Amino acid sequence: MSKFKKKKDGGIPAVNTAALPDIVFMLLFFFMVATVMRQNTLMIENNLPFADQVEKLDKKDLVMYIYAGKPSENYKQYGTEAKIQLNDKFADVGEIAAFIAAERASKREELIPFLTTALKVDKGANMGLIGDIKQELRKVNALKINYTTKKGSVFGRD
Repeated sequence: MSKFKKKKDGGIPAVNTAALPDIVFMLLFFFMVATVMRQNTLMIENNLPFADQVEKLDKKDLVMYIYAGKPSENYKQYGTEAKIQLNDKFADVGEIAAFIAAERASKREELIPFLTTALKVDKGANMGLIGDIKQELRKVNALKINYTTKKGSVFGRD
């Protein structure tokens, strides 16, 4: 009988999971910071028109969105006429000035000259409503206007 016994081969050692919580929390924080949440719930039909000369906006945080179109299926109780949506509620044309003032107040003062008003207008919307929106924007000196469209042929051939 020998005094020293040979160590039996124990196989593969267990995986060290000591760093696993650190990795999980690091990923959690990364996705919390990098994820962009949806800003508004669309309450109108928003079938955008097509355009063939389209440019992409660089800074989305400097854009104020005004939606116009007929209420969607879930909001038919508000009628069938084209409506304006500011943030998450229907609004009148007269409320646009207060909306622009509130958006400007929420931004830093040096960014205010770079703010752009984007009109996301359904292609079946009444042009009179769009003209009224533009008049209100002129009154509050919001002259930088962008029309949001889909990329494609204007004549629908693409």
